[in-house]
Amino acid sequence: MTYANFPFEGKMPPNPSGDQNSDLIDVERLLRMAMRQLRVVAACAVIGLLLGVLYLQTTPPTYTAVARVLIDEGLTRLTEETSTIPLTMQTDGAVLSQIEILTSARLAGTVVDKLKLTQNQSFMNPPSSLVGRAMGSVRGMIGYLRSSDAPPVNADNDVETLAAMQAAGDRQYAIGILQKNIDAQRIGRTFVIALAYNSHESALAAEITNAYADAYLSHQLDASFEASERATVWLSARIDELRASSQRAAVEVERYRAEHGLVRSEGQLLTEQQLSELTAQLITAQADTAKSSALYQQYKAIVDAGSSEAVGNAAITSGQLPTSTIATLKERYLNVTRREQEISSNFGEDHPQAVALRREQGELTRTIFAEIQQMTESYRNDFEVAQAREAALRRTIADARGESAEANQQGVVLRELEQQASALSSLYQTFLTRYEETQQQQSFPIAKVRLISDAVEPNSATSPRTSMVLGISLILGSMLGAAFGALSEFNERFFRTGEDVRDQLGMKFLGYLPLIGKGEAKKATAPLVEQPPGDPTAKSKAIQQRRARMRVAIDAPGSMFAETLRNAKIASDIVLQGANSRVIGVVSVLPAEGKSTIAANLAELLAASGARTLLIDADLRNPGLTRNLGIRSDSGIMEAVVDPQNWRAHLKHSRQTKLAILPAVMRGQFSHTSELLSSPGMRRLMEQAKEHFDHIVVDLPPLGPVVDAKAFEPSVDGFVVVVEWGRTPRAMVRSTLAGEPRIANKVLGVVLNKVNLAELPRYGAFGSSEHLLRRYASYYIDETETREKEDS
Repeated sequence: MTYANFPFEGKMPPNPSGDQNSDLIDVERLLRMAMRQLRVVAACAVIGLLLGVLYLQTTPPTYTAVARVLIDEGLTRLTEETSTIPLTMQTDGAVLSQIEILTSARLAGTVVDKLKLTQNQSFMNPPSSLVGRAMGSVRGMIGYLRSSDAPPVNADNDVETLAAMQAAGDRQYAIGILQKNIDAQRIGRTFVIALAYNSHESALAAEITNAYADAYLSHQLDASFEASERATVWLSARIDELRASSQRAAVEVERYRAEHGLVRSEGQLLTEQQLSELTAQLITAQADTAKSSALYQQYKAIVDAGSSEAVGNAAITSGQLPTSTIATLKERYLNVTRREQEISSNFGEDHPQAVALRREQGELTRTIFAEIQQMTESYRNDFEVAQAREAALRRTIADARGESAEANQQGVVLRELEQQASALSSLYQTFLTRYEETQQQQSFPIAKVRLISDAVEPNSATSPRTSMVLGISLILGSMLGAAFGALSEFNERFFRTGEDVRDQLGMKFLGYLPLIGKGEAKKATAPLVEQPPGDPTAKSKAIQQRRARMRVAIDAPGSMFAETLRNAKIASDIVLQGANSRVIGVVSVLPAEGKSTIAANLAELLAASGARTLLIDADLRNPGLTRNLGIRSDSGIMEAVVDPQNWRAHLKHSRQTKLAILPAVMRGQFSHTSELLSSPGMRRLMEQAKEHFDHIVVDLPPLGPVVDAKAFEPSVDGFVVVVEWGRTPRAMVRSTLAGEPRIANKVLGVVLNKVNLAELPRYGAFGSSEHLLRRYASYYIDETETREKEDS
């Protein structure tokens, strides 16, 4: 027979966790989880509120007094330039430093001594909360254990020493309390610091806060005065050292200058000044030499050209004064030459006057040439004198440069000594000025802080705040409940709804079988099977209830239980249509999932509908079906397999529905049950049973522990898988069916057994059949309850 309608074909369906939409948040699923765990969250929230109320009742109130201090540079502007401690109050580091000063142990000790807090019992032993007392007890126990290891106190110590040690310990303890409860915070980005103290007494909180503020202001003034005093002492000693050093440096400068003759004039050494003057004279001498050389060479060239050329050369008069001799001779020569030309042109060249003028002209020429020769000699003498003077100046400058170089080297040392003396003198003057300013500031100390708001006694407690404590308790309790709920949901690995069956197994879901309680099973109205004559009449109540469970579908035919089994019958009719006789195996994965109860009720339901039905208990290792039906027989399925010809002799019948039952009778330990179910005798038995019955319902062993169901699979037309609601792991059912593909391919459907109908709607999706289960209630009638009403 081909089972084309079965979803399994040798493999499991794809894991729904790998769906393409798995990365999306399923809001509806989260809401269902929240609704299921609502009671856990509510219970934890109530517990949190109760703990919050307990905390409020056992915790003493705490009062906080606040004072505000301003770090103000404006108070020190009068002495700002003379401050000996450079402090930039415009940085965050400066404000944080002041906060550290406020919370320091030294300032706390000042407050303790001022207010005599060691003698204040309410301060030294404040009331504590329940948690504080518990922690105190633990600390006391630890301290006691530690004190046992401490060295013993010397008995020779006098009373005063012990009292001093006790007082020092009390003072240190009081300082620790102050530092624990004091708080200093900067207000925003301002230079204002809020100083707050927490105490169980409002008046004590204000008193300690104001004492802290006063101690802080006094500390600032004392610190300024002490700093000025220390600076004055240090500056005084430093000034004496600088004075002596400055004097020694000045004396060294003068000594060195005198030893090396480094006399200065107008800011320069004499050697430098002399060299400058000689250089200037050399430049002048070089100019004179060049000028004399030019004149000498010019006149020498005229003389070398001859007398005729000398008279006509214009250069001889270019540098002469108009009244000089050569200029006068030249002018006479020109006048004679002009007159001679005029007479020669008018009277002829042989005119006596012309001849006389030419003789005069020759005399003037010789006179002018002689004058030029005399001037040439004069210029040569001047040139030689200029050369000699220039050479002398060069020799003098060379000697002066040697002296200047030596003086410059000595000047470097001198300048270094002068710089050192000048630096020491300047430093001495600076320290002297600072010393005078510090002395003035010491007599006028001003703190850079001021109190802008005094602490007043608070009217109401700052902690514990009732609304905040209760709110936090509620939130923490709810969060703890949510964590427990999430853990519970995370551990949820079971089948809860039909959607789980379809998604995880890919099989048809046949329906829910409610958990059968005492109400459904308390009435067994008729004998279930034919009993042997010797059966005792006094049976225990537990046995009667087990028998009643095996026929709930008959006693309550209108119930959800019976309706689910009818759905299983319809599934077999549809899938196995055309078969004259249908063999239906009822299996489960784990023991105690209720498969025997379902097999018995399904068989009773089929028999009640008029079909010839045979119920076989094939669970040979644990025949729970036979035991719960209360059948007592000397023979059963084993005898029927051994003797297939007389198998009908081993049947039992129900009086009400005429259901035929083939029980399982155990005779000692029999471990080869799978071989019996797969034997030829079993196959012949099934073939003969099919000829006489329309439906054969077989209660098979669970698939997990044994292989009996796998061995009997060839004889089965379809399987009904029973899964216990909320108990059987999904992964185990998947893996078991995946390992048995032949059984999986014959599964008619899956039923969820032992369902808690009150809890079922919490696991269904909004709008699903599970969520609307109460609206179906009018269609399900409990036959047992109906009979009880009729009897009453």
